[in-house]
Amino acid sequence: MFTFLVTRSVANRLLVLALAGALVVLGLYTVPRLPVDVFPDLNRPTVTIMTEAEGLAPPEVEVLVSFPIETQMNGVPGVTRVRSVSGVGLSIVYVEFDWKTDIYRNRQLVAERLASVRDQLPAGTAPQMGPISSIMGQILMLAMTSETLSPMELREVADFTVRPRLLSIPGVAQVIPMGGEVRQFRVAPQPSALRALGVTYEQVEKAVAQFGTNGGGGFTDLHAREYLIRNIGRTTSLDDLRNIAVASVNGRPVLLHQVATVGFAPRVKRGDAGHMGRPAVIVSVEKQPNVDTIALTREIETALAELERGLPAGTKIDQVVFRQANFIQTSVDNVQRVLVEAGLAVAVVLFAFLLNWRTTAISLTAIPLSILTTAIVFGVLGLSINTMTLGGLAIAIGELVDDAVVDVENIHRRLRENRLAEHPRPVFDVVVAASQEVRSGIVYATTIIVLVFVPLFALGGIEGRLFAPLGEAYIISILASLLVSITVTPVLAYYLLPNMKRLTAPESPLVRGLKRRYAAALARALDRPLPIAAATAMAVTIALAGAFMLPRAFLPPFNEGSFTLTLQFNPGVSLAESNRVGLIAERLLLGVPEVRQVARRTGRAELDEHAEGVHSSDIEVDLKPGGRPKTEIVADMRQRLAVLPLSTNVGQPISHRLDHML
Repeated sequence: MFTFLVTRSVANRLLVLALAGALVVLGLYTVPRLPVDVFPDLNRPTVTIMTEAEGLAPPEVEVLVSFPIETQMNGVPGVTRVRSVSGVGLSIVYVEFDWKTDIYRNRQLVAERLASVRDQLPAGTAPQMGPISSIMGQILMLAMTSETLSPMELREVADFTVRPRLLSIPGVAQVIPMGGEVRQFRVAPQPSALRALGVTYEQVEKAVAQFGTNGGGGFTDLHAREYLIRNIGRTTSLDDLRNIAVASVNGRPVLLHQVATVGFAPRVKRGDAGHMGRPAVIVSVEKQPNVDTIALTREIETALAELERGLPAGTKIDQVVFRQANFIQTSVDNVQRVLVEAGLAVAVVLFAFLLNWRTTAISLTAIPLSILTTAIVFGVLGLSINTMTLGGLAIAIGELVDDAVVDVENIHRRLRENRLAEHPRPVFDVVVAASQEVRSGIVYATTIIVLVFVPLFALGGIEGRLFAPLGEAYIISILASLLVSITVTPVLAYYLLPNMKRLTAPESPLVRGLKRRYAAALARALDRPLPIAAATAMAVTIALAGAFMLPRAFLPPFNEGSFTLTLQFNPGVSLAESNRVGLIAERLLLGVPEVRQVARRTGRAELDEHAEGVHSSDIEVDLKPGGRPKTEIVADMRQRLAVLPLSTNVGQPISHRLDHML
């Protein structure tokens, strides 16, 4: 087969070059359109069920809410695990399905089971499914501050201006504001006034429950027309609430403000937030799976810039605390730099050995052609550019030219011998024969390299989902380089090498010197087989022993340019105390020279499916570029936070959010 491919490629060389050019154009078109993400899709299909049960303690939430929902979900087809978290007034149930199931079908099955369990839950509880989001879906974290708005007004901007606008962007799964104050009506009955006017608490409660609702009265016929009967009461005016009638005494209505104090007040908090040592609203944006993180982040930032122009003076909504796209862009830039550096290194080495720019250029064409071919295959298979696929390409870059170098070197050598021969053969026959001579060795070497990465595909669970794309990127690029070496490389050699003026020039001094030293070393090694074998066995033994003593980790260390630091407080601590200690920690961390900004989330937000109790506080630390090594920065942070109360447990700063999510 390979003989046929080489022969047909050289025979149809113009067609091969045209196809190579078309491949380059298609690859350049495909690369910018590939989705870019931090990691491959690690999502086991999971449906999150959140149930607010205000007023219930964790034991009651577990028994009355979480347990009935878990029981119903255990029998759903495809479910592999059901787990729950029961907190103060909140139940979160995670229903995990098998990897190959469809998430939309899973949500339909869960919705059907939820309909049958609602009657078993306490009155006033309404379980709802969370959005479809990615395990690394937190792509952006913003701090909203204002010098002119109150905490309540700032939270309203987040809830009713920023959040709806961001949710309208395709690809955004959830927007979670946290901090500030949620506005509520607060009615405080006055017992003395109630007794004096003969009004009961039940009457007040019934009147307040009916406030702000529209009622329908059907329709009536009048003058051959049909008129709808409506009772329009939908309003949020505080004066309208004060003036509703709660009862009638002696034929006169009793208004609410006569028996109660009515006003606005913040909702009872289960979480708070801060930025740079001051109260703030932190907005976390999560994306859906298989969405281009960089493109989505740009759309979000454009929307924020449009929103900020219409906000009151002194209000800022674009203070980015965490931006996942920065880490992704850095990874892409690193691979691009590696590509350039590897290309230059390969060019220097090839020119030093061959002393010819034509052979160097022919060999280097394998790198862009292989990478662009890989990009096209990625687009066909629906794969994304992420940290793992970029890692596979970075590993393969140095090997992409191997097949082409071997092929070009042998063709160059055979053409030189043919020119010096008494009866030179046709160039076509020399190029085809020379390429076929090394073809078996190239195929065997490529096959062995590919087989080394095959065990990655045997990994199961999240490990397989994480590392399989690395193997896919490596294998696809290596096979693409093999295809290039048996098609494009012989054609370029046919055109560029036969007419070289230096074709009959002797080998470079570097090659001649290395050959002399290698011949001498080989002769000495063949004369002493036993010592060489013993030294080899000893080296292998030492290497195996060293391999077992190497430290192990699920993932290599990453540097996202930020840390997530968790403070754990003793159970039973109040939100006010957690907030106070978290504020102290913020100000202490601002003293670290490398820290650019800090933001804090204490407790839980109303919409957060990763909710934690008030005894926990997460601090996002954004670092300046450069500075001291990460280990020194972490040590400095822990030393500064050592002055916190003894009831505070300072967790290890995490610089990679996948560890935090898992």
